[in-house]
Amino acid sequence: MKLFESELKVINIGLESFRQGLSDAGVKSLQAEFKPPLSGEAALFTKAAKYHSRIQKANKKALGKILQAKPALTGMGRALDVIPGMKRDLILHAGPPVTWARMCGPMRGGIMAALMYEGLAGNPKEAEKLAASGKIKYGPCHEHCAVGPMAGIISASMPVFIVKNEAGNNYVYATQNEGLGKVLRYGAYSPEVIERLKWMETVLYPTLKRAIELLGRVDLKSIAAQALHMGDEVHNRNRAATSLFYRAIAPAVINTAADNGTAAKVLDFINGNDHFFLNLSMALSKASLDAGRGVKDSSLVVVMARNGTDFGVQLSGTGGKWFTGPAVVPDALYFPGYSKADANPDIGDSSITETNGLGGFAIAAAPAIVQFVGGTAADAVNYTLAMYEITAGENNIYKIPYLNFRGTPTGIDVIKVAKSGILPFIDTGVAHKNAGIGQVGAGVLSAPPEPFAKAFEFFARNLK
Repeated sequence: MKLFESELKVINIGLESFRQGLSDAGVKSLQAEFKPPLSGEAALFTKAAKYHSRIQKANKKALGKILQAKPALTGMGRALDVIPGMKRDLILHAGPPVTWARMCGPMRGGIMAALMYEGLAGNPKEAEKLAASGKIKYGPCHEHCAVGPMAGIISASMPVFIVKNEAGNNYVYATQNEGLGKVLRYGAYSPEVIERLKWMETVLYPTLKRAIELLGRVDLKSIAAQALHMGDEVHNRNRAATSLFYRAIAPAVINTAADNGTAAKVLDFINGNDHFFLNLSMALSKASLDAGRGVKDSSLVVVMARNGTDFGVQLSGTGGKWFTGPAVVPDALYFPGYSKADANPDIGDSSITETNGLGGFAIAAAPAIVQFVGGTAADAVNYTLAMYEITAGENNIYKIPYLNFRGTPTGIDVIKVAKSGILPFIDTGVAHKNAGIGQVGAGVLSAPPEPFAKAFEFFARNLK
């Protein structure tokens, strides 16, 4: 009977909004951290449990290949010359497949910029008409061993980094990073955007190409690991990684540049662009994850990618099949004059870093990132700790100082995601929803549930 004489304490296990009435009445309550499974098909969870041992063995094999990968920058080339399947009338984009009719504003803007850069259109109006004509083909970067941030646009003449997994002999390609603001990857297509791209093709590219040839290779995995100890998570914060890359490449640039003035301009460009390493962190992540592809019965996620319309995932054990759902708008800190109403839904291949145990999964190493949405250092730690619940293991190289150098959570297991309801945490930049404007902020989000529910259901149904 004493129960009814004591202060009433309520634990809410439903939607957090259910607590509002209690709060209005002055009743103290706690919110249970409970999330329902992503799939309502209980029989599929039972089936997955039946094959648990076999799945675990497959996941151990796939994760082993991912962790053993040795991604290194080994060269540069023109997209048309080095990217598998690249053609003059093909433009690669971020995320899963999407048609021009369904493309978001920033992706359309990036394609328009690429068409003007290639000399196929003289102005934005001509570019838009050509892009919609059917004469230009589109394909995901991921289907051509490539990755691209935000809109992810790669056209035939663009210079690309060549990243090799020296442990598995697979290659990945990525463009050079343009910097922030009004840039192609955020959908801008003004003359200054094209001018910068041309300088990157005619000055930056040949200078870096010669420097890389002199060095022979640049160990990207080592740079990423060191950057985690210096406050980066190597997705939305690349200041340390870019600085480490600068240290590695600068002597070779000075020794091989056409002249001192060119060397100075190239090094100034890298030094002034804290995100220069981003494209390389994406390429090293894909090179590692591609090594874990094609393992029968593996439920590990090897791709998370967004095209600004859809969010897509691929699994190790289901080949190149995409599982998609609507992309969501990030919670963000917006530049002055902009708000969430201006934001495009999440876009870019850069979530490949989270898939590889970096980015949002390593955010405990970079608490400054959560300031984008008014968070705290404790929030950053909690985000990372939650990711251990949905991953198959811990990284053997990428470690977090604050967690006593615990390896980052690596190897997203779609079964754990579907069963727990815990969704991958991603930090990202935000593009304006209209073409031509560019970046309007940066923030964080949880991946949408639909792609993971679909991937789990397909995977479980096909277990034999």
